[in-house]
Amino acid sequence: MFTLAQLSNFVAVAEELHFGRAAERLRMTQPPLSRQIQLLESELRVQLFDRTNRSVRLTHAGRTFLNEARRVLRQSEQATLAVRQVSSGLAGSLAVGFTAASAYTMLDTLLARARTVMPGVEIVLREMVTRDQLEALAESSLDLGLVRPPVTTPDLESRIVAREKIFAALPAGHPLAVRAGDLHIAEFDGLDVLMYSPIEARYFHELLISVFRAAGIAPVFTQYLSQVHSILALVNGGRGVALVPEAATQLRYAGVIFRPVTLAAPAAVELSLAWRGNNDNPALHRLLEHL
Repeated sequence: MFTLAQLSNFVAVAEELHFGRAAERLRMTQPPLSRQIQLLESELRVQLFDRTNRSVRLTHAGRTFLNEARRVLRQSEQATLAVRQVSSGLAGSLAVGFTAASAYTMLDTLLARARTVMPGVEIVLREMVTRDQLEALAESSLDLGLVRPPVTTPDLESRIVAREKIFAALPAGHPLAVRAGDLHIAEFDGLDVLMYSPIEARYFHELLISVFRAAGIAPVFTQYLSQVHSILALVNGGRGVALVPEAATQLRYAGVIFRPVTLAAPAAVELSLAWRGNNDNPALHRLLEHL
């Protein structure tokens, strides 16, 4: 029977599709990693990878096994977390998910409160997009998530904890960056705009689509990205302008100017806390009582 270590090794190779990089990620050398994969294939009696001198690819069986391996590892992690939980909520562990943008502001507030009210609880942090957080919450591999609304997943509860203004992120030297006064959303009509992905960053995508529609303007979307810091990196390189949450103004890029934007209709970037209603982790409920 294969071991959890073998599953972890397989997942690393399957995600990297390179034995050398996978070995570095696992902090081991390549020969024993290759041997472990061979033993796993022998145990399963299937070939998981097609290997050549130049490439590594998952076979059909490998792709199927990858989903199962991840599931088993998640279940193992959930079991580990479960045995650490104690009834007082003053010890144990709490798995907290957060989006990249929420790390700029609200995450620090949450962690500071957790340290104050339950200093003995281990906080396990995982950066994940909202969609993945909601799935992890529903599967009980996360206790609490900092997510973008709406939260419509059955059995999950939520509470809005922050609202932020929308700011423009502009390359230094851009005409809108050097002009005095606040900007108006109408000034973005026809501009090259770096846009959020409709899949990985659905909340921001739909929010900005509604903002542009309310103003009756049509920017030109040149790239679709999922993370605010990636968008700012492209703004810094002069690849376009962007609209970002106010928290993003804390990120410092030498070539990015942030300016407030007046919108045609009120809109704000919202952030919610989400958790599974029947989660019996005492640490979760203790933290929620004090937030």
